[in-house]
Amino acid sequence: MILVLTVFLVLVAIGMPVAFAIGISGFLFFLSQELDLYIPAQVALTQTQNFAILAIPLFIFAGNCLNETGMTRRLLDFASALTGHMRAGLGHVSAVSSFMMGGVTSSAIGDATMFGRILGPAMRERSYAPGFAAGVIGTSAIITTMVPPGTGLILYGTLGEVSIGQLFVAGVVPGILMTLLIMAAVVVTARRQGLPRERASRRSFADVLRAGLSSIWALLFPVILIVSLRFGIFTPSEAGAFAVAYALVVGLLVYREITWARFKLALSNTVNDVGMIMLLIALSGGWGYALSWDRVPQTIMETLTGISANPTVILVVLVLGLLVAGMFMDSTVLILLLTTMLVPVAEMAGLDPIHFGIVMVLTLTLGLLTPPIGIVMLIVCQMFRTDVPTYMRQSVYLWFALMILIVLVILVPGVATWLPQLIY
Repeated sequence: MILVLTVFLVLVAIGMPVAFAIGISGFLFFLSQELDLYIPAQVALTQTQNFAILAIPLFIFAGNCLNETGMTRRLLDFASALTGHMRAGLGHVSAVSSFMMGGVTSSAIGDATMFGRILGPAMRERSYAPGFAAGVIGTSAIITTMVPPGTGLILYGTLGEVSIGQLFVAGVVPGILMTLLIMAAVVVTARRQGLPRERASRRSFADVLRAGLSSIWALLFPVILIVSLRFGIFTPSEAGAFAVAYALVVGLLVYREITWARFKLALSNTVNDVGMIMLLIALSGGWGYALSWDRVPQTIMETLTGISANPTVILVVLVLGLLVAGMFMDSTVLILLLTTMLVPVAEMAGLDPIHFGIVMVLTLTLGLLTPPIGIVMLIVCQMFRTDVPTYMRQSVYLWFALMILIVLVILVPGVATWLPQLIY
């Protein structure tokens, strides 16, 4: 397994696409062990034959369709009506919108790109410090991963054989807390930088209600998914198919904004997104086989229990390792590579797989914001024409907010498990 990891890191370092680096390094394991060479092909094919994986392309297609219905504009208007009167109101709009958009985009990278383009010009006009503006857009985008149907949660649930419905529910409270903590960080930063309010007074209740009703179909989307999964109306794959039908009905009959050109754009974007993810899933099969063959989960568990038998201490050690890994690789890739290895470790340590899943996905997603190659970090820094040190320095309170959330979710498992236990 050391050979596999070394080759993988070397290939990534020289710029090879991650999917091919995973496939080549995994194939070398079979050569080194003198195993039959038809096994890698079988394993790659088997990875894609899991019925639950069908939910991934369906939810991605539903999100792309919803983006073409005008929901994004309506959700932004609603968020502005709720928080636009506060200091650095655009920062609050970014956080609240990301929470509400989670069920629509399911992508932190997509959220950061979209809100950077929509809110960025207005932030510059209002003299937001470039590093702070980049930090607000970037950290707000992370909220998306906790709100159903987050792609990271679907991947973790599918590969780790954990209930996707319970994971969706488990992400709600951390998502709300993350939104509130980011908003608190924006308030502190706005006061220290003397940023003005967007509006002199609150919007009237009638205006807020009108904006809320206009975006009600987007707000109902994650609720319908959770309810349908809880009561067994849909399996995760069927819920994905329903999500596509829901998006098309809303776009065609309610908002009447989705055209043939927009539908083709949504379909094209979905093909690109799904092609990348499914290639990663297929080629990661060799890694999963190698991990089981070399008994890596058992070895990790033996090492961790040598440090401590306390499940919380073991979880902290795993989180530190995940934070470091997230600094160098995309969260989706890491979820694919590490889930089959770490879920058995978590279960052997006595950790709830739902709690561990929320911690793992949240921790790896934070890697999108960290040097040296956090993708979201690089996107927002480029958008606001700032460098990484300035971004880190001017976003310090936002980082405190995220660290508080991580510590809270680790030390208080009920933050993630209370709602699933209540509903299920």
